[in-house]
Amino acid sequence: MPIPVPVPGSVRVPSPLWTLGLFRDELVTTFRRWRTIALLGVLAAVPILIGVAVKVETSGGSSAGGSGGEGPAFIAQITNSGLFLVFTGLAATLPFFLPMAIGVIAGDAIAGEANAGTLRYLLVAPAGRTRLLLTKYATTMTFCLVATLVVAVSAFAVGALLFPLGELTTISGTRITFAEGLGRALLIALVVAASLTGVAALGLFVSTLTNSGIAAMATTVGLLITVQILDQIPQLHALQPYFFSHYWLSFADLMRDPVYWDELVRNLGLQALYAAVFGTAAWARFTTKDITA
Repeated sequence: MPIPVPVPGSVRVPSPLWTLGLFRDELVTTFRRWRTIALLGVLAAVPILIGVAVKVETSGGSSAGGSGGEGPAFIAQITNSGLFLVFTGLAATLPFFLPMAIGVIAGDAIAGEANAGTLRYLLVAPAGRTRLLLTKYATTMTFCLVATLVVAVSAFAVGALLFPLGELTTISGTRITFAEGLGRALLIALVVAASLTGVAALGLFVSTLTNSGIAAMATTVGLLITVQILDQIPQLHALQPYFFSHYWLSFADLMRDPVYWDELVRNLGLQALYAAVFGTAAWARFTTKDITA
């Protein structure tokens, strides 16, 4: 069934309030899905498991992370201040769990609508392809922020429950107040969310290439895993600074005194580049795509 063609002169330009309504509807639809709730539940569970494991390991007087200091970044400091569980939880989820969740949401953004047969009906409304694509990306980025905050809040709650809260020792060895540490934790969460903009744009682009939501999600997650593997191969060291995941853990530099900004700036710049390239590619593909579903 072809998409109805509007009569010349009858096309209405959507108002900003209509656009906000579309964005609100997309948010409600996304966060009401059981898949989204399950993803957020898994993310919230990771810092809980880490906190309980550290508590059990240190209950006999041993140090967190073992004698060799193994474990995610900051794990040895958790027993000194529960706020370090926030940093540890983000460090543990950022390499795979967080980007995987983003890949699922972004990959399903357009392809899921096409698979369900609702995409062409969305385009009949006065949305326009560009506006709809921007709304989908904004929804995905909102999920990035919510998912990151879910990890951070879960980690903070567990850290406050199982460990003492107080002054923190930075990576540089200096002491900062709990209030300053809390501010840095919030800043780190925002940086982690911003670090996922490249994956979100990549997933949205993949989502415009197929009408199968499952295929788009699987492809996005597969690309994520592939890039992560390539980033660990020493022979590819010349290419690795251009992988979107290369500087993800640079947020640890926010716990230095003074803060090291070099890799943080490189990370945010690289994410902006990926967002621009794959966002443009998604727009070019979607605006010229023949919508049949």
